[in-house]
Amino acid sequence: MTADSWSTHTLGLGPGTVTKRFRPGSGAQSEREWRALTLLDVHAPGLAPAPRHADLAADEPTVVMSRLPGGPLRGQRLDERRLDALASAVSEVYEAVPAHVLDEVPVRPGHRRYLTDRIRAWAPRARPRVGPEVGRAMDGGLEWLAGAGLEGAVPPAVRPVFGPGDGNLANYLWDGSRVRIVDFEESGRSDRPLELAEITEHVAAWVDEPLDVEGFLGRFDLDAAERPLLLETRRLLALVWLFLLSFDDPGHPRNPPGTVERQAARLTRLLA
Repeated sequence: MTADSWSTHTLGLGPGTVTKRFRPGSGAQSEREWRALTLLDVHAPGLAPAPRHADLAADEPTVVMSRLPGGPLRGQRLDERRLDALASAVSEVYEAVPAHVLDEVPVRPGHRRYLTDRIRAWAPRARPRVGPEVGRAMDGGLEWLAGAGLEGAVPPAVRPVFGPGDGNLANYLWDGSRVRIVDFEESGRSDRPLELAEITEHVAAWVDEPLDVEGFLGRFDLDAAERPLLLETRRLLALVWLFLLSFDDPGHPRNPPGTVERQAARLTRLLA
């Protein structure tokens, strides 16, 4: 999840393929998409769409991939079977790319330093336009951020993994027996706390059918370096979402009324 919440592409659906056409200027996104599909096709075949062909040099880059079965988890009630399958899929993608290959993969966009810088840039514009409840949460989040020390991209004590970079549950497809993953334009070298926080704090995890966050996270055996970093990263992502939701256009809202106030309450609980 990066600061830009608008779509960078259109999709063309064929009988067995999907064509993802990127907007002009989205070459980096198309390159990350193609890199992820080719890596996962080698190291975790079947988990993601298989790459077919790409034109990354075009004015509007395209990536053609296989079409996967299943429907998105967003908006579904995630029972134990679905939670198990979701946790299994994300664990598989994190572990898929061998360390010597992962070393050559660029760090994903939207890392902690980038998000910290974006929040500080947003604050002067966003803070004066929100109500008291949201403003108090923003102030608390900014005070916490000042001493959090999250400017590093991938902390050295935390093992790197391959990360999809987008926690939207719409990108996780359930076919009745397993979960597969789509949309890798924000992917790259990452770590489990950041990727898990992307899922649990994404607005898609709670605005419709809420994700059982504790049940989901309890399926991961995090080590002593990852556990405290996960909480701090969840706070960071919750603060990012508070700012993003505060920019929602009241005349053309992208989320139900009261969503930003609900996010303020979520952030306040995490900070406590």
